[in-house]
Amino acid sequence: MTDPTHTTAPFLGILMLDTRFERPLGDAGNPASYPFPARLAIVKGAGSLEIVRDGKPSDAHIEAFIQTARQLEAEGAAALTSTCGFLITIQDELARAVTIPVLLSALCSYARIKRHHPSGRIGILTASKTALGDTALLAAGINKDDVVIEGLEQCQAFANAILRPKSQQTGPIDRPAIEQELIAKARGMMVKHHDLQAFLLECGNLPPYQQALHQATGLPVYSLLDAVTCPSFAAGLLRPK
Repeated sequence: MTDPTHTTAPFLGILMLDTRFERPLGDAGNPASYPFPARLAIVKGAGSLEIVRDGKPSDAHIEAFIQTARQLEAEGAAALTSTCGFLITIQDELARAVTIPVLLSALCSYARIKRHHPSGRIGILTASKTALGDTALLAAGINKDDVVIEGLEQCQAFANAILRPKSQQTGPIDRPAIEQELIAKARGMMVKHHDLQAFLLECGNLPPYQQALHQATGLPVYSLLDAVTCPSFAAGLLRPK
């Protein structure tokens, strides 16, 4: 189901998981988070529990993403992204299904980030460390030895808001609590791994806390929003608002 707000200008199509939790400014599922027109399309039945997993989505879910992507392209999308970094596992498959640029995950930007920070490791903060397995890392071209991965699946405020069934995703998100959980995870990574040079936020729900994380750690922090506004992806495709 696409967002009923239409625009005649080229826009960024956003493949959104089937969720009902709050999408604050900065979240990948909030069209106002982007510096150009953006339109949401919910992929029915593809919720957090179905997609945040070790491995690719089911064939039925992959087909649903492809059909929704084609619908957005037909409506005038100039490029496509998504709200969930775990969709890196179908990045190539979905890109072959449409004729416009596709960048489904912040993990797509790993190679570029690594070039900027070649002498140390990159810390990846993800919705679920246990779910971010070999399939996703291979799809992103990530060598396990070059990264440190930490997940938020055991963090109460984050997990209660994001990693529940859709029917339980009610009420406002405790953003201050999630921010503190994220900062605590990052600081713990820095204590254990002194060679960390930057953080990469896999999860599309984490960019609202990106600046606070940078201020708390002193390290560069990258997210999906950085990836989709990078000139190599967006230049010549999307006009500013």
